[in-house]
Amino acid sequence: MKIFLILIFTIFTLNAKQFYFKLKAVKIAKDTYMFEGKEEYFSIQNGGDISNTYFIIAQDSILVIDSGTSYYYGLQMIKEIRKLSQKKIKYLINTHHHPDHFLGNQAFKDSIILANKYTKEYIEKNGNEYIVALINITQYALSETKSVAPSKVLKDSYIDLKNHKLKILNLKGHTKKDTVIYDENTKTLFVSDLVFNNRAAATPHANIKEWIKTLKRLRKIPYKILASGHGKISYTKDPINQMISYLFYLDKKLKSSALKGLSVFEILALEKPKEFLGISMIDEEFERSIINLYPKYEDKIK
Repeated sequence: MKIFLILIFTIFTLNAKQFYFKLKAVKIAKDTYMFEGKEEYFSIQNGGDISNTYFIIAQDSILVIDSGTSYYYGLQMIKEIRKLSQKKIKYLINTHHHPDHFLGNQAFKDSIILANKYTKEYIEKNGNEYIVALINITQYALSETKSVAPSKVLKDSYIDLKNHKLKILNLKGHTKKDTVIYDENTKTLFVSDLVFNNRAAATPHANIKEWIKTLKRLRKIPYKILASGHGKISYTKDPINQMISYLFYLDKKLKSSALKGLSVFEILALEKPKEFLGISMIDEEFERSIINLYPKYEDKIK
């Protein structure tokens, strides 16, 4: 496996041409900016630019939330940040272990990279496997990308940036541990992939029951701005309510299908509720969810 990885890295490094992501920093709150990802799946055309990343320019330093899908993405993030500030990029937080949120870490060699214990250990163990899988899909966009694990564990606590006090919550549902950041100064809640705003959720490592519990907890936080991992910024509770409804639907559909003994293909042929037909990626992500999660539901009734 190691020889195969080295061969893959060598081939793509020798043929490297930097993918241009056309990143544009959009201000969403005081000192707070977003790079908005495309509401698509990984492809050669988008280079893996499918998730939102964020940064806060605080009083004497900068904090970045997630680093995107590749070394090139991370480099281009920094280039765009430098158009706004020359302050030290002191912290980078990886919210969870999915590749579109941490494979840009390599570009942040001078920053303290933080993640919860589970995410840190998962990236250490499996990061390179993500690269091999994504190179086959995005090709040269991942040239020169290496998996760089977080250097420090981020516990439930506070990060005090003087004029931005960030409350850290390590929750679960989308994965076994998902980090949420709440800026008490701007009332911005960075929920990463615990909320997909008007986009069907990705569920390869999901625990739906825990996810719904987490969403109900997030709904009680008095935020003014909801910054999700995928989709637009929101100023309401609507994206959280939509996520809860979708997860309830998914759970109910999987349970009833298992009891009826339906096959995956029979489930996919069933009509979806009209309330979800307008959200992006519904066909693709619903299919992946059924394929990923259905075996667990079948096992429960055996």
